[in-house]
Amino acid sequence: MSTRKISLLSLFIALSVVGGFIKIPAIVGSVALDFSPALMAAIYLGRRKGAIVAGVGHLASALIGGMPLGLLHVIVAFSMAVIVLVFQVIYEKGHSILAGIFVIIANSLLAPISMLFFFSTEFYIALLPSLFIGSFINTTVVLVLAPRFQNAFERIAF
Repeated sequence: MSTRKISLLSLFIALSVVGGFIKIPAIVGSVALDFSPALMAAIYLGRRKGAIVAGVGHLASALIGGMPLGLLHVIVAFSMAVIVLVFQVIYEKGHSILAGIFVIIANSLLAPISMLFFFSTEFYIALLPSLFIGSFINTTVVLVLAPRFQNAFERIAF
């Protein structure tokens, strides 16, 4: 991997950490705006690097929030990485709106299903509004900004 790609990967991870400081009120303090950089990294650097940003970004966001779910955050980070992988495949085929809808549904409804095995149904339901708002904001930011930065990343990334 080139120095330029490593630098860009580091930049997206740093942006994800910064987004981790922007919290959305929730019963768990780890719902944050740390997902946009992962989606952008998937678009510009590829799905694997986007997945890395998603996983590392979520773990950093969880650390910032005090790791309220403990080791369960590893499962959440993994599910976010998988969501980024699928997002990039759909986005790459030219279906950006469908990719965005997938992220919102997967991140706000499907990914937290793992919580049902560790917590109550009420906990899962209480998380949904905050996760939906966070997913919607993160995804909207990417769908609006990604096309605008396309030319710049084509010039500097490769």
